[in-house]
Amino acid sequence: MTDPTQKEDELAGTEQPFVQHLIELRDRLLRSIYGIAGVLAVLLFYPGPSKLYDLLAMPLVKALPEGSRMIAVGVVSPFLVPIKVSVLAAMALSLPWILYQIWAFVAPGLYKHEKKLVLPLVAASTILFYTGAAFCYFFVFGQAFPAIQKMAPMSVAVSPDIEAYLDFVITMFIAFGVAFEVPIAVVILARMGIVTIAQLKSFRTYFVVGAAAVAGLVTPPDPVSMVALLIPMVLLYELGILAAKLFIKHTAAPEQDV
Repeated sequence: MTDPTQKEDELAGTEQPFVQHLIELRDRLLRSIYGIAGVLAVLLFYPGPSKLYDLLAMPLVKALPEGSRMIAVGVVSPFLVPIKVSVLAAMALSLPWILYQIWAFVAPGLYKHEKKLVLPLVAASTILFYTGAAFCYFFVFGQAFPAIQKMAPMSVAVSPDIEAYLDFVITMFIAFGVAFEVPIAVVILARMGIVTIAQLKSFRTYFVVGAAAVAGLVTPPDPVSMVALLIPMVLLYELGILAAKLFIKHTAAPEQDV
């Protein structure tokens, strides 16, 4: 006989057969693909693949010497590279929709206190990734590309390849987007009990050294870009410590009555 003083399991009676889970997963994946395809169709129509690539290349084109232009080494690069940019842009713009589908799939299997932890982290990680990529595009590229062009020898004609530029930009966007996820990593480590708040505070010096090494590896070879990544990472680490305190306090599992 069930003890009336004991709290019922929130998920009791919500179990579904394994096949039902597979069907739900398939539906969520299809909805994600449909969302990406819909955004891609809009981007192909307006502003179009060429305009999207021009927008992506704008920071570099502005820094090129007068009369210089980017080049396409591959035979089909002028066609394929803008299409790749359109697909990547569609995936980036569809990220909130994709994350919503993931959330809708896993949310029914989470307790209330787990939902309080996962949903804010998913939303915050998305915003931070977008912020990191935008910071890279609007600030870092604007500072790094002119500095790189000034370092080029006078005997060298600067005409970057469009495909090589795309690979570079993707790498930089991912690097800055992941670097801006520092608060999320700090919160998860603290919430899982792997480290304590006191340990996080004592690790500040080591983190600054590690962040400086990472910034030196992923940024272009100029001090402005390195500092532009290092300072946000240090500030975000401090923000992560403050956020970890709040998450630990407000997402703890409720005590069960005996």
